[in-house]
Amino acid sequence: MSATPDDSRFLHERYAPPEGVYDELCAAPGAPRPHWTGIMESLEGLGREGLLTRADEARRLLGETGVTYNVYSDPRGAERPWPLDPVPLLMDSGEWARVETGLVQRTELLNLTLRDLYGPRHLIRRGILPPDLVFGQLGFLHACDNLPLPEQALTLYACDLARGPDGQLWVLGDRAQAPSGAGYALENRVVLSRVFPSLYRQAGVHRLTGFFHALRQRLASLSPRQDAEPRVVLLSPGPLNETWFEHVYLAGYLGYTLVQGEDLLFSGGRVWLRSLGGPEPVDVVLRRVDDVYCDSLELHQDSRLGVAGLVEAVRRGQVAVANPLGSAVLESPALSAFLPAIGRYFLGQDPELPSVDTWWCGDPGGLEHVLANLERLVVRRVDGPGRSSRPVFGALLSGQELEALRTRIRAHPGRYVGQEQIALSTAPVLAEDGAFEARHAALRAFLCAREDDYLVMPGGLTRVAGRPGDMVVSNQEGGLSKDTWVLSSEPEPASGPLAAIPEGPAVGMQSSLPSRVAENLFWMGRYAERAEGTLRLIRGVLKRRRQARDLSGPHEQAALDALLRALTHLTTCYPGFVGEGGGERLTAPESEILSLITDGERPGTLRFTLSSLFQAAYALRDRVSGDSWRVLASLREQSRNLVADAATDPEELRDNLDEVVTRLLALSGLAQESTIRQTGWVFLDTGRRLERAQLTVNLLRATLVARQEFMAESLLMEAVLAWGESLTAYRTGHRAPPEMSGVLDLMLQESANPRALLFQLERLDEHVRKLPEPGSGGRVSSLARPVLEALMTLRLADPDALVQADPDSGVRGALDQLLARQSHLLHETAEALVAQYFAFAHSQHALDPESSS
Repeated sequence: MSATPDDSRFLHERYAPPEGVYDELCAAPGAPRPHWTGIMESLEGLGREGLLTRADEARRLLGETGVTYNVYSDPRGAERPWPLDPVPLLMDSGEWARVETGLVQRTELLNLTLRDLYGPRHLIRRGILPPDLVFGQLGFLHACDNLPLPEQALTLYACDLARGPDGQLWVLGDRAQAPSGAGYALENRVVLSRVFPSLYRQAGVHRLTGFFHALRQRLASLSPRQDAEPRVVLLSPGPLNETWFEHVYLAGYLGYTLVQGEDLLFSGGRVWLRSLGGPEPVDVVLRRVDDVYCDSLELHQDSRLGVAGLVEAVRRGQVAVANPLGSAVLESPALSAFLPAIGRYFLGQDPELPSVDTWWCGDPGGLEHVLANLERLVVRRVDGPGRSSRPVFGALLSGQELEALRTRIRAHPGRYVGQEQIALSTAPVLAEDGAFEARHAALRAFLCAREDDYLVMPGGLTRVAGRPGDMVVSNQEGGLSKDTWVLSSEPEPASGPLAAIPEGPAVGMQSSLPSRVAENLFWMGRYAERAEGTLRLIRGVLKRRRQARDLSGPHEQAALDALLRALTHLTTCYPGFVGEGGGERLTAPESEILSLITDGERPGTLRFTLSSLFQAAYALRDRVSGDSWRVLASLREQSRNLVADAATDPEELRDNLDEVVTRLLALSGLAQESTIRQTGWVFLDTGRRLERAQLTVNLLRATLVARQEFMAESLLMEAVLAWGESLTAYRTGHRAPPEMSGVLDLMLQESANPRALLFQLERLDEHVRKLPEPGSGGRVSSLARPVLEALMTLRLADPDALVQADPDSGVRGALDQLLARQSHLLHETAEALVAQYFAFAHSQHALDPESSS
């Protein structure tokens, strides 16, 4: 798409960086810097509409991949889409070469500092670092003193850079304990290379693949076992962490098992992966958990994010942790005030990339300077676990607020640093109207260790402020991200494929299956089936309600009342239509039906069940394929619409309910037709079969055990068959209105019917025989017993006896006893499975006895 005459220079003419800052795009108003010229011509050639189309395409790709970032203050939380501006930040190759030199020097300097602080401590002994600065902050972990460290202790390091008004790049901060952002930088590159394929190729952008290959080689080299293929795991705090998607992405890209603390255990002096196939030794832990939370025995006793005994395993040399425990000490901004002296001590030179001027208030001279110049400095606290708190800009404070800050600093001077405020450079951002606007920007650069030096990622993660004029550049503050293009002076040779997470089966199964993963797979299957079963009955109720209104007969109303009571039993949302006030709700059921659809806080409702399904799926992000994730994303959107469109009559939601069931069926189809039949799939399908069996039992007990008037019972049987997707099959085989023996045969004992109870039990019997029973040679008798009993009981049930009703009570006693026994055995099966495979882990899913009764 080419630009219209009116659009040909719209980017330049409206682009106005604030005065007193360096602008990455323009050296002067309307004059792009030399390395931007070609890119700008190509972007302007697309025109306003063309750029907006590319921005929409980028959002679509990110949405399909499920790229998210958890902003804790955002109501969407972990659902917040990753914000990517489609215009890259450009770096000239000549300047980048100088930046690389400075970054490597700084990383080597910090690496030497880390080894010294947890070793001989020459920096303290020679007076270069004050003891209070090191020992007075939580970032220094005494339990990690003298732990073995490799020469290149910092495996992965990130440096936050910003350009000042004179064009000089300054270091704003260091990320040394669990640096984040490299995965997002890679995903940004994948997206933009697809949005601008020609532009990306022609620009000669340095590729990122080599950096991740080097990282993988480095982690393998850390393994204590060099005689075998190392087991590397990526330790994550879990789905609630702000960068959960990145943990999933990197684990998949690098080929590592993604684990949480409960998936690992310390035993026999080393760390093991709790796998359903038995414990597997772990050699290297790439951690994304902060230092202090990594070991509840020796670090933070209340932490459930790490591994109790991890420090001891490192101490014995049985596992390597990257980055080393205790690295948070390097993240203290107070360290920047002493880095020039440290550089002269270790390297005989000052840092080539300077830090912003920093004064530590624990030093009398630094305290005096900060208090005297508070109104023009940025103040940070440094007594946290390595990282500082949110910066306080003195220029934005009133006189009273400045005096209160001075009082706090005087009371605890060692907790604070003052830093010179840098007027961050600006970079172009595509606005909603398709024009460019200038926003303040910062760059996070990444390095990984090699055998004897460090490799710099040729690019990085650029972040820009969320609004024009904002000085705080942070994703947590609503900022955007950019891809960073380092332009090569000659064509870049291919260095391997640049791909996102490899596409796998619908719910991909990796070789190692931690108990936590198996549990979430099991519950994902249950929640999906529970949502579908609930939705089918709600649709059946709405259909019967319309017919009851149109025909106004007593049998239509009797059938509707029975289905409404069945809906309460199926969802276990008591009192509903059966408990106190049930009669009144039967007379006016609209509000209760709406609640069963849209109330997300009420266990058992459709909305609640769908939310539980999304929670289980999000925890399985590394096991869910792209197609399945797209279906889940669409299903989530339809779930939101159920609330947004809720009105006074549930009939208004009919179209949305149809869309939801369609997507649930798509998810089921992907699980059945696109999933490798490994242990993980067995747990997934076991959950689905167990739930479908229980729902079938609950519905039949609520509708067909008590004999109804002939016409009402015919309508109920028709509704039951429709719920079980068996009405057409019945009509094809019988050519007559439903009668009880045929309905019970089709819904209970027809093994060829995928919706029949017998079909579910046969599948469960197959599944439990495949599941391993640790220490029992593969036997699963404790789990198989209730399934076998349920299966045999159903097969031996007399069809004629099931139909017979007591002439006085009207209850089909044999049917009731059979279904009650089936319900008990199904619940017993679920409890046995939980006890055998999930009990040692902290379950996020409560096995509600009411849901299985």
